[in-house]
Amino acid sequence: MSEARVVAQAADPPPPGLVTPRPQLRKPRSRPYALTVRALGPFVLLGLWWAASATGLLTPDVLASPAEVLKAVGELWGNGQLPDALTTSLTRSGLGLLIGLAAGLTLGITTGFTRLGDELLDSSLQTLRTIPFLSLVPLFMVWFGINETAKILLIAVATTFPMYVSASSGVRNTDPKLVEAMRSFGMSRLAIVREVVLPGALPSLLAGLRLSMTLSVIALIAAEEINATAGIGYLMSQAQSYARTDILAVCILVYGLLGLTADVLVRLLERFLMPWRTPQGARR
Repeated sequence: MSEARVVAQAADPPPPGLVTPRPQLRKPRSRPYALTVRALGPFVLLGLWWAASATGLLTPDVLASPAEVLKAVGELWGNGQLPDALTTSLTRSGLGLLIGLAAGLTLGITTGFTRLGDELLDSSLQTLRTIPFLSLVPLFMVWFGINETAKILLIAVATTFPMYVSASSGVRNTDPKLVEAMRSFGMSRLAIVREVVLPGALPSLLAGLRLSMTLSVIALIAAEEINATAGIGYLMSQAQSYARTDILAVCILVYGLLGLTADVLVRLLERFLMPWRTPQGARR
């Protein structure tokens, strides 16, 4: 076949029904553009809220307007109630989260890395995991009373199991050949866990951390219903007694911002610990 004929055949259009393949290239997006798109949804909701309040579709006895909520924030911040409530709630949530993460990580490594730990603990922990932590509130009140211990332990229980499941799954997925190679070089079990297993399970651990931090805020709401005398939940109960929908909206927004802040912190931690992961702005 002559060279001219080959060139002519290559220039012919493709047969009917076939398309020219196109590589799917990712279009990079600037960071300001990505942040603007992310902020668009909350601003739209805020605009709808303001419009509904301004037109009378949303009355103050149902939900206060954004201007009244901002005024309530200034009032609560000025008299010191909001900073004190935030400090109390963050302390409860933080202590419970630390206890839950430590327990979940320890149990996950134990059941994921050792056969004996898996046989002894996993079935019991999976059974306990199916129990809704909200059902434990009356029992914790009987065991620990209405003090801070019950609130912190309730948050700890809620945050233990997401980290346990993620840690156990991540450890089990570690390459067994790599573990065996490290054992052949004389590494101890503790060193293998520290140098091989935990770095390999890092994506699963961060996923568990994200779920646990989100649940710590949800459990905080439930914990502060146990006859709290301080914290965001106490502010909510006081506002409910006086039908202050502006303060109720402030407390709800604070809970939402706590959850959003937890998610942002985990995202930043992922970017720092796993810089090879595709950044959000590089996706299509």
